[in-house]
Amino acid sequence: MPAEPPVGVLGATSPVGECLLAQLAQAGRQAQAYSRSPRVDPPGGAVEWRQLPDPRSRSSHASNPEDGDSPRCWICAAPVWVLPEHFALLETHQARRVLALSSTSRFTKQDSADPHENAVARRLADAESRFQTWAESRGVEWVILRPTLIHGLGRDKNLCEIARIIRRFGFFPLLGSAHGLRQPIHAQDVATACLAALRAPATANRAYNISGGSTVAYRQMVEQVFAALGRRPHLLRVPLWAFGGAVALIRCLPRYRHWSTAMAERMNSDLVFDHSDAVRDFGFSPRVFAPTSEDLAR
Repeated sequence: MPAEPPVGVLGATSPVGECLLAQLAQAGRQAQAYSRSPRVDPPGGAVEWRQLPDPRSRSSHASNPEDGDSPRCWICAAPVWVLPEHFALLETHQARRVLALSSTSRFTKQDSADPHENAVARRLADAESRFQTWAESRGVEWVILRPTLIHGLGRDKNLCEIARIIRRFGFFPLLGSAHGLRQPIHAQDVATACLAALRAPATANRAYNISGGSTVAYRQMVEQVFAALGRRPHLLRVPLWAFGGAVALIRCLPRYRHWSTAMAERMNSDLVFDHSDAVRDFGFSPRVFAPTSEDLAR
């Protein structure tokens, strides 16, 4: 019986991509992983690394599908707006099913008072639309997963950012009661969902919101970060007028240039999404929220 073709993975060096490669190897599946920088493959390994072509070059391709098994199923673990750059690559490999990761930020940021966040929501929506149009015009099955707040592996921009502030200042500022609900989802659960949805026939040409296994208030989420760091919670409640001044100051630091009062105001907004369709169609079963020190590594 011939071996199954490898799974193509774009965004393979992202946290979710890293988890995907590990899970594919554990399942005995080959992966053809793509990176913008050259990488060396260990001989006989489960991952074959390929360098991505320059998207500005029409003649440049990452690989020739005749030089071995060509992936027919693909996962884009990079932001969905990166995917249109690689439509030519997917066509070269005669892709039959492609799964892309978007974000629930498409909905939570569309009415934000911050123009940058509005732009992110529009960018996500536009990329999803371009992906669907491209796939349907070529008879390719598409799947879109929209995770909520991703964390884990010490590389996310969510809980790790909270942990960084706690380590640096010893406290974390909260706007008011910070009662807005969140559903953090671990990067490993996102990867598991990607592989399950890629295989499930029912997911063809559908989009799913996927959320974590716990619903916690923003304040509780921060308290659990303190606990994972082995520290007692020190939370500083700040009124909106003062928070606005603090944000204006911290934006002077390059790392926090993207901060805005809109981000703080969402501490008191519920960002909750139902994932029952994902449970029904591909057995989605995320873990409860329980961050560890490894999840928040420096």
